[in-house]
Amino acid sequence: MSLELGTDELLFERRGAEGEIGWVTFNRPQARNALTFAMYEGVASVAEEANRDRSLRALVFRGAGGRAFAAGTDISQFRAFQRDQDALDYEARMDRVLSGLEDVRVPTIAAIQGACTGGGAAIAAACDLRLSSPTGRFGFPVARTLGNTLSISNLARLTALLGMARVKDLLFTARLMGAQEGLSVGLFNEVTADEKSLFPRAEELAATLASHAPLTLETTKEGLRRIRARMVPEGGGSDLIVKAYMSRDFKEGVEAFLAKRPPRWRGE
Repeated sequence: MSLELGTDELLFERRGAEGEIGWVTFNRPQARNALTFAMYEGVASVAEEANRDRSLRALVFRGAGGRAFAAGTDISQFRAFQRDQDALDYEARMDRVLSGLEDVRVPTIAAIQGACTGGGAAIAAACDLRLSSPTGRFGFPVARTLGNTLSISNLARLTALLGMARVKDLLFTARLMGAQEGLSVGLFNEVTADEKSLFPRAEELAATLASHAPLTLETTKEGLRRIRARMVPEGGGSDLIVKAYMSRDFKEGVEAFLAKRPPRWRGE
């Protein structure tokens, strides 16, 4: 598969005896792999190409640098948000990218080191399996950082993984779930013994999946996706997105984050 992603911040390579496993690397280690809009579009392109190229049998996602899988969306991009439509377009993009990843026909693995937060956690949640090293930390700390909100599609995906009570706990407390807790609640399928074991274990697991009957995996994925899709109301949630993203609190959260100071919330 020849895949032009249009950015060096998202890398793609094929591994395996016949190039049947695709590895996708978030490559902004200096920014803890914070995701630009171009990187999100690159994830969508990988999913689309994987659906076209039947020789590809599994995808592995990872972060470069060892400090983070991906530490959310690059916050500086939010400074441009001025209109309701800016917020709606952003969340529509996120839903399109994440749904495309969730719907891809081949098994997907998130290999997580360090911070896996915000948009990075959303990508990991959209993958089929999640492996973590001992330093893996998962969460959506927006209640203490930005003051924005998750789309209903993201909430439904998280609820299917963790249950409503744990989703409320994570979002309300704005805490990050560590590797062992993630393993105990079923978020992480496995935690490796150490950091250096993570990517070899992900490669081993991907090879196992690639050796299995592809139509069994594809139809199982699609069946489970249809079950989960029933949790999302048609067209619901736009009012919630606008309320959060167009608030004074969200603008304060963005500026406070970039200035590295605590935000001053006003509830408006």
